[in-house]
Amino acid sequence: MSSGQGSRGGKALSHSEVRLRQITDTIPAHVGYFDHDWVFRYGNKRYAQWFGTTSECMKDRSILEVIGRHVFDQVEDKVRRALAGEEVSYEYSMPGRGGETLYARSTLVPDFSPEGEVVGCYVHAVDITEQRRTQSALAQALKMEAIGQLTGGLAHDFNNMLTVVIGNLQGLAEALGAHPELAPVVAEYVDPALAAAEGGAGLVRRLLAFSRQQPIAPEVVEVNELVLGMARLIRRSLPNSITITTASRDVELHALVDPNQLESALLNLALNARDAMPNGGELRIECSLDCIEGAAAADLELPPACYVQIAVSDNGTGMDSATLTHVFEPFFTTKKFGLGSGLGMAMVYGFIKQSGGGVRIRSRQAVGTTVSLLLPCAPRAARPRPEPAGDVAPLAADTLAGRLVLLVEDDDKVRDVVRKQLSALGCAVLEAESGHEAADMVENIPAIALVLSDIVMPGGMDGRALARFVRRFRPELPVVLMSGYADKVDTDREDFGLPMLDKPFSQDRLLEALHAAIA
Repeated sequence: MSSGQGSRGGKALSHSEVRLRQITDTIPAHVGYFDHDWVFRYGNKRYAQWFGTTSECMKDRSILEVIGRHVFDQVEDKVRRALAGEEVSYEYSMPGRGGETLYARSTLVPDFSPEGEVVGCYVHAVDITEQRRTQSALAQALKMEAIGQLTGGLAHDFNNMLTVVIGNLQGLAEALGAHPELAPVVAEYVDPALAAAEGGAGLVRRLLAFSRQQPIAPEVVEVNELVLGMARLIRRSLPNSITITTASRDVELHALVDPNQLESALLNLALNARDAMPNGGELRIECSLDCIEGAAAADLELPPACYVQIAVSDNGTGMDSATLTHVFEPFFTTKKFGLGSGLGMAMVYGFIKQSGGGVRIRSRQAVGTTVSLLLPCAPRAARPRPEPAGDVAPLAADTLAGRLVLLVEDDDKVRDVVRKQLSALGCAVLEAESGHEAADMVENIPAIALVLSDIVMPGGMDGRALARFVRRFRPELPVVLMSGYADKVDTDREDFGLPMLDKPFSQDRLLEALHAAIA
């Protein structure tokens, strides 16, 4: 072969090698090769960058040197199997440079010599971090949704039970109150039982907040003003060793949210922060406008948009990753037994999600925690909720005397308690166990002057359907709805303008609802 031919052949080979390297550096995969001595002989650009180095630097270095101890401990057994002649696929994780966890799926393919001996292994790996993040977010969303449905169903049943307990205890207290000599018995036995039952009702309300079935009354709120007002209240709840500061990046921040529920959420976060700083520290509440999109919006299950953010930060003990995984679940708490119900963060999460927002939490042990509440923005010119036209005179119980009330409730024990309450107000009572039975009575008994119906009932006609029937058939007939939980209650209130009784309720609250219906 002439020297000219040899030169052209060498150039062609060199060009092919360069071209092959360009291809392997461009494809969206990590490609490498190591020999039977566990030494890398090649790594493409993406593979080298994955481990924070370059192709040139990783060449002729041992596997342990290149990938580090954390990854090596996960893959060592796989490498041994591959060098023994087995094709192996597996997944591993590694800490990213930004503190996040990265995930990869890798396949090792043995390289056999003509004699059949394994002389090395080809490596093919892909970054699956985004796939893992999506799977984790979906699994978390499904878990929280399932827990929410479970707690909503439990809350409905508990509220029915508490309606019976509270109604009978109040009736007992009134009956014993007619005998002054029994006042000590009421004080010692009945009042504590009634207080405990009402405490149970409060616990159920917090469960409903988590399951996003607690009634909320959103309105346009200037968040900076609300936070400043809450800061003054929170300051009185903190020891002198904790300082509280507020800040805002924007002059006016308007959110569409229930102000009372937001204040309760901020108080919950502040008390959690206080408990995380037993030796003192700083609590900071900062308001800002945060525009999220892409993966950040997907993580929060929110449409890409700008949201009002309230970030509550402390420099306390912080939480580890295992705790962060469960922090929003009902009854999960890191506090000692008896010092916390484990519903505070669950309530915050449920309320914010029900408001159309999201919750972000970042925490590092011995550094602190930041919980950020993201709320839907409201236009500054948005019209706030109208105030009541004026004070409404309270309705005297004797105003109801002689009125025929149709009570619709499928739970016989609840029906019995409410019937007694209505009778005590002077009402005559008809009872129905289902919506269809009640509709027949409304159609055939003109003397019915008011309908009091549970929302959730079997048989195909619930309280809402019954209310629609009454509106069509006898539009002048007042209707009051009652429910152990409030799935879509706000929408129906807007559609029907009906008074709502949230179980359990007292006789005074029943009187108010009847008054509102008649008025």
